[in-house]
Amino acid sequence: MIWDDLDAHLDKVPGTVSAYVGRLDARPTWTRLPDATHYAASTMKVAVLVALHRAAEAGTLDLDTPIPVRNEFDSALPGVPRFACAQHYDNDDAVWDRVGGTAPLRWLAERMIVRSSNLATNIVLSQVGLPAVARAWALAGARHSVTGRGIEDFAARDAGITNLVTASDLAALLGGLAVGADRPGPLAAPASCAAMLDVLFAQEHREDLAAGLPEGTRIAHKNGWVRGVRHGAGVVFPADAPPYAIVVCTTTDLADGGPSGEETEDDACRLIATISARVWDARHALAD
Repeated sequence: MIWDDLDAHLDKVPGTVSAYVGRLDARPTWTRLPDATHYAASTMKVAVLVALHRAAEAGTLDLDTPIPVRNEFDSALPGVPRFACAQHYDNDDAVWDRVGGTAPLRWLAERMIVRSSNLATNIVLSQVGLPAVARAWALAGARHSVTGRGIEDFAARDAGITNLVTASDLAALLGGLAVGADRPGPLAAPASCAAMLDVLFAQEHREDLAAGLPEGTRIAHKNGWVRGVRHGAGVVFPADAPPYAIVVCTTTDLADGGPSGEETEDDACRLIATISARVWDARHALAD
């Protein structure tokens, strides 16, 4: 069986590899350590996106009203100085070009996803607040994932305040958006879920899950990476089969003398792409 073969292959991979594969609104077809926690990296930005759209629905925020673009944020750790992002650590100069000016929340949310901008993420997060992101996770049915701080909040990180995800929780969050676009669900109204999916469809970092799919395949996804960590989470929409959720989370211990961060990231991207390709080949056999 393909799933036994994948498990046997992943047993040989150093570190922790978690996975979740299944059709929407159905039991998973294959999981591997689905509740193991990993550092979230940028996958937490999907929960921030949900919190933003929920606030817009509630009327507490207007997605199209320009807000100040400032690189200064309150830490999640009380009593410490405010922190800032580093431009060289970001993936989107377009947001940095707006510093000192303004930008609509809708545009910032798009850059947070499609280019994975850390600066845009922290600006959006400062508008919605951490409790709203926790609520988004809870509404998705997530059991272990936590968004405790913003990106590059090093004082909070050093105090043990962190961001965690699991493969099963990310599948619940992304799958909830896909299902919620067709009918009312707990995350947001169908129109909001559809708008969020459109942003996730426009993802420009396509070197992991998307790389394992035939060109032109529709996938709403978000990935995340830092040294030793690479995740891919999304919903694939085949033209000839029902949509399915696929999440792969990888954490590697980069010990002294081991591979470089770049080599490990390349290996992780290839691994996630390989899993994605194998699941695609089995798309007609996933459990209903």
